[in-house]
Amino acid sequence: MNIDGYPRFKLGHWPTPLEPMNRLRQTLKAPALFIKRDDCSGLATGGSKARKLEFLIGDALTRGADTVVTHGAVQSNHVRQTAAAAALAGLRCEALLEARVDAAPHEYASSGNVFLDRLLGATLHEVPGGTVMDEALEQLAARLRRDGRKPYIIPGGGSNALGSLGYVECVRELQRQCAEMGLKRPHLVHATGSAGTQAGLLAGIHALGLGWPVTGFSVRAPRHAQESKVHALALLVLDQLGVGPDLAREKVVADDGFVGAGYGLPTPAMLEAVRLLARTEGVLMDPVYTGKGMAGMISMLRAKTFDSDEDVIFVHTGGSAALFAYRWAFEELT
Repeated sequence: MNIDGYPRFKLGHWPTPLEPMNRLRQTLKAPALFIKRDDCSGLATGGSKARKLEFLIGDALTRGADTVVTHGAVQSNHVRQTAAAAALAGLRCEALLEARVDAAPHEYASSGNVFLDRLLGATLHEVPGGTVMDEALEQLAARLRRDGRKPYIIPGGGSNALGSLGYVECVRELQRQCAEMGLKRPHLVHATGSAGTQAGLLAGIHALGLGWPVTGFSVRAPRHAQESKVHALALLVLDQLGVGPDLAREKVVADDGFVGAGYGLPTPAMLEAVRLLARTEGVLMDPVYTGKGMAGMISMLRAKTFDSDEDVIFVHTGGSAALFAYRWAFEELT
């Protein structure tokens, strides 16, 4: 498996912990329950994007870039970590922020991740909801080139074949940790959005011949669209690794039952999940991604969907900084 030959720029604290969730397990009368703490990755409050950005920033530096350009929603965890990675690497960061949540109070657009983006030195460009973000990103990069800059484009979520190698590396970490802890039947659960995390996990599991199931909970797209997106990207990751044969389409699961009214819009199940994790495990979820992913996992546990001998592992991809922009939701929807 070809992964160690790619240039990387170290950004995270690896390996991130794999911890039991004993109090949540007792509360839900669940099977063995664990959490992979990628919220503890160490880059600007932590999160999953540090894994992807190690490969992407490494490539940007190799290519002589002086600026990274990327995009995300207003409260994007990816933009915050990209700004931090750029600062650490001595690069400028310019980011497009798409307004996807209507009728939110002023604090939504100025606190949480947006405040941190600016603190980290990013130049932000606000665009309306529905903007074709990849096209807008190319236009921004073209303007920067005309100004004499050398931009490197990082897709939303860092989710291309190169960035997704970060979650192949996560599978290698988990393989070692599960062996050390005696976990024999891991079942990974996580929130899926830009597809890179799930594609990397599936590609890593396939490449290493582990056979672990992965259940993603979509935070935006309908199930068929999200599964197709993840599967297509996973195949590109496997090609990047030089691994075959193809990953079977049925291995990709992206439940869309916990999206609610739309991306970034609070749901009662998300609010319950965030509170429950905070009050049983002292772990902070985020309202856009991990809160909805955890809500999905809690529903599966209550329905006794997992086999009794499975070791259920929630992959916590971070994002708690966004909680400060969602105080209104926790107050209004209580």
